[in-house]
Amino acid sequence: MLTNILEYLERSAEKYPDKTAYASDDKQLTYSQLKNGAERIGTGIASLTENMGENLPVMIFMKKSPETIAAFMGVLMSGNFYVPIDTEMPVHRVGLIIENLRPSLIICDAELMDEVDRIAGGRAAVRSYESLSGFDPDHERLRKIRERRIDTDPAYAIYTSGSTGIPKGVLVSHRSLIDYVEHFSEACGFSDTDVAGNQVPFHFDASLIDIYCTLRNGASMVIIPVQLFSAPARLLEHMERWKITIIRWVPSALNMVSTFGALKLSRPSELRKIIFGAEAMPTKCFNYWKSNYPDAFFMQIYGPTEITGICTYYIVDRDFDDSETIPIGRQIKNSSVFLLDENDRLITDSDPGMIGEICVRGSGLANGYINSPEATERSFTQNPLNNRYPERIYRTGDLASYNEYGELVFASRKDHQIKHMGHRIELPEIEAAASGMEGMQNAACIFDERKNRIIMAYVSDALDDIAIIEYLKKRLPRYMIPNVLKKIGKMPFTTGGKTDRMKLREMMIENP
Repeated sequence: MLTNILEYLERSAEKYPDKTAYASDDKQLTYSQLKNGAERIGTGIASLTENMGENLPVMIFMKKSPETIAAFMGVLMSGNFYVPIDTEMPVHRVGLIIENLRPSLIICDAELMDEVDRIAGGRAAVRSYESLSGFDPDHERLRKIRERRIDTDPAYAIYTSGSTGIPKGVLVSHRSLIDYVEHFSEACGFSDTDVAGNQVPFHFDASLIDIYCTLRNGASMVIIPVQLFSAPARLLEHMERWKITIIRWVPSALNMVSTFGALKLSRPSELRKIIFGAEAMPTKCFNYWKSNYPDAFFMQIYGPTEITGICTYYIVDRDFDDSETIPIGRQIKNSSVFLLDENDRLITDSDPGMIGEICVRGSGLANGYINSPEATERSFTQNPLNNRYPERIYRTGDLASYNEYGELVFASRKDHQIKHMGHRIELPEIEAAASGMEGMQNAACIFDERKNRIIMAYVSDALDDIAIIEYLKKRLPRYMIPNVLKKIGKMPFTTGGKTDRMKLREMMIENP
């Protein structure tokens, strides 16, 4: 039985020493180079932290590159856990994370040393990746560290937004990550012949598929430059050049390609697996990709950071109309996913259409939030269906229902459910209806509580407010029709590719 994620690295380095593991346009690391680099980094970190204990947080403040992954592996070899940080993140937010995390060490690119020193302000030691790479591997020291590790030790922490304005660090163990990688690799058929096209930033849990399924299976991963996601023709040419076989992208990235009809001009010939998640996939966008790749494997995945990224998946095995919603499917192995109503009563698949909160139990659950015991207790609670022994579940705050096939269908966030004109309304249901309209590129809704009105922002070169309202009147009840429509030039997105609803609220309500 695997007990440490590094066993994937060691196994693949032995089997495929000269094969490219991770690549970008200007850097490639073979499996043997990755392992050697991680051993150097691990030795360097261990020498710096030897009197501080183990299972310490090490912040990684590096630009996205194959060497960033070598730094992740090096931190694990040192007996500690890594915390990736977005180098474009506002300084104030990075400061809040440092204050909460209290890292033992910050690793950064040499060119960022001065900037990171200023941000750290003496609260953590700062070392460059380049300086740590200069250590000779101390295999005996690393062996002894490994002997002391167990599978419930933390592997990484990822910071998410907190409702109080303070970021929350979700801490995940080796056991949870191994379970995730094993079951997902099996579900999607990830193999050593795959070349993953990485789109998601490393400080988001969605990148775990790219990084660790590649590592586990001796595959290859290519980092796609972020600027290509606003230039679809060049993006697809890049994928063809690298012979990309599998992508795990957020819907906004896939939608950018479909909106411009780019696959008519260039169609990556080796692509055979298309995985999407993090937000609801517009079915019109899915149908575009499906029409261009009729024989490809399509999978929708769902899961928050607190359960290691995935708890359900749906292999798309039937046709969907543009106005229909693609399910998030069924639970992944070794996870139990269930719905609870407002009174903590179980909703079963014999009650199709009844909405409840998605709750999860199993080995995928994170350890909790770093240095935030109260937040941990609120979200990771005793299973109300079990009064016989202690059993933690994670309350996702997401709402879903079962369809007639017994599959879960995502409804919305709890905080995206509003009460308007006496009715409970799921804002994503309005968005899904609008997204099915010919000529609609993007649509997103927010609720103005002060004026009790639904506002829909949309991006389209072909549509106007009147046409959209007439279309929605045929598909939605009167109380769900937006009170205000605003055409915008570009939908705001977070760095993870989700609709930036805070920015949208600022644009539509606070600073219209």
